[in-house]
Amino acid sequence: MANTFSALKRVRQTQRRTEINRRNKARLRHQIRTLRRLVAANDGAGATAALPRTFSIIDRSAKLGLIKMNTAARYKSKLHARVKALAPAG
Repeated sequence: MANTFSALKRVRQTQRRTEINRRNKARLRHQIRTLRRLVAANDGAGATAALPRTFSIIDRSAKLGLIKMNTAARYKSKLHARVKALAPAG
């Protein structure tokens, strides 16, 4: 157990940040899951509408350091390709 005041403060800060990170990571996973379900259901309009919100959450997560920039780019690329495939050609 921490003994000094600074170590106790660091424990409190770590607990607070861990909770925030956990909440943000869950929000990211839920939004990606929602978009993937829309794509699986062939709901092109719904997926197109959910895409900007999903991209926003992915970008914010990368900025906060929850995921790396390359991971964010990979998520966005794959999701966008799948949503684009649902759109009617023409």
